[in-house]
Amino acid sequence: MKKIVLSLIFCFSLIQTIYATDIVVLGLFKNKAIVKIDGKQRTLTKGLKSPEGVVLLFSDSDVATLEVDGQVKEFKLGRHVSSDFKKKTQAEAKIMPVNGMYYTTGFINGQHVNFLVDTGATWIAMNVHQARSLGIKFRYTGKRAMVSTANGVVPVYRIKLNKVRVGEIELTNVEAAILEGDSPSEVLLGNSFLNRLEMQRQGQVMLLRQKF
Repeated sequence: MKKIVLSLIFCFSLIQTIYATDIVVLGLFKNKAIVKIDGKQRTLTKGLKSPEGVVLLFSDSDVATLEVDGQVKEFKLGRHVSSDFKKKTQAEAKIMPVNGMYYTTGFINGQHVNFLVDTGATWIAMNVHQARSLGIKFRYTGKRAMVSTANGVVPVYRIKLNKVRVGEIELTNVEAAILEGDSPSEVLLGNSFLNRLEMQRQGQVMLLRQKF
């Protein structure tokens, strides 16, 4: 009987960890957020997990990106979310257009990135300054190559990124190109990432869904 009671307590504790059902953002700072989770106030620091299993991935004065049971959601100040956070059968990301262009936030090797979705780009592409800010050692790990761009044939470093995450989707070993100079001005989310997903349009929304 005692073993059954202990098992029930363990199962209830596990369910509480998986389903952080009520989240309110009370304060936002650089890589720190004050949130209320199931009625308990917590101060979250980037990369650390709360007792309820909530992880702060990124925050500034405007928005916090939280991971709850494998799902990534953006929260603005005062936003109240009540959900069971059950995992979907397929991880996905929904991207809304801005002036006809599809921008989205994401992560490269755990570092926050603003992406421009570019279905015409062969790889994820960025300039050397962006790569350095992300801590990518492209001069040591990359292979030199020449590629054709809108600006002509340019030298690049071809590398593989350990992890790339957009919404709930995370892929590993994603090919990328680092271009000399200041172009592209945005980090391009190209086909080395997109071709590994299912991509659909739902009205104006671009839906990315991870394949099984």
